[in-house]
Amino acid sequence: MKIMDDAMTELHPLDQAIKLDRDGKILRGATSPAYANMAGPFGGVTAAALLNAVMIDERRLADPIALTVNFCGAIADGAFEIEARLIRGGKNTQHWSVELSQNGAIAATASVVCGVRRPTWTHLPTAAPKTPAFKDVAPPDIPRPIPWVQRYDMRFIEGDLGKFPRNDGVLRPARSLIWLQDVPARLLDFVSLAALSDTFLVRIMLVRGTFQPMATVSMTTYFHVGGEELARIGAAPVLGDANADVFHDCFADQTCALWSEDGRLLANGVQVTWYKE
Repeated sequence: MKIMDDAMTELHPLDQAIKLDRDGKILRGATSPAYANMAGPFGGVTAAALLNAVMIDERRLADPIALTVNFCGAIADGAFEIEARLIRGGKNTQHWSVELSQNGAIAATASVVCGVRRPTWTHLPTAAPKTPAFKDVAPPDIPRPIPWVQRYDMRFIEGDLGKFPRNDGVLRPARSLIWLQDVPARLLDFVSLAALSDTFLVRIMLVRGTFQPMATVSMTTYFHVGGEELARIGAAPVLGDANADVFHDCFADQTCALWSEDGRLLANGVQVTWYKE
């Protein structure tokens, strides 16, 4: 029983990575080796940390409905500071501005909108893609050398990287359909959804099968459920659907949607990514 209790109380790697300590108006955190990318931290964990600054603020009155993160510069491994400012609030919405800084320079900014959800007319016209169940899709048997990728159980239905890099000149579809779950499994909440919305690899890697300098410049995630709805889902996997429409002159779009196992749209969003030959 003691071993089980210790496992249940141990802080999840995501919660360790986004942990913030208050120092006056400033929140202090640090990057986590568990979510390291090829250079600096995984963008999704940075987005989650920025959102967490609002989630733990005692002035927050409602759940988040929108998060936009702008990656202004490279984030180095190590300590960072976050400041969250409540720009304006009313009975229905609050608007927040958040900045992440290192060594006196701003590395990322975010805007967060929180909104009070009340029972009202509901219409859900878009259905989830038809796919095999999570348990019926095997995880890919491929090397996972990048630490943040190891933090997710990724089960591709379509649109995996296949043999990478290819360098065969063949352009493949930009869409990926994939079951996703935190490793170890973690109860879904808004910070985990924020991170999950960035788990889709930059689409140019899938389309061209090549590797070149690339990065997310800006990403927006819209949340379509309240905290109580998320709590009822628990630690279940989510279905991710990612695509792209335009690759032009160094920049490309990237869309995503995250669905519950029972077909409820939990979140969707868009990114602008940069790439170089």
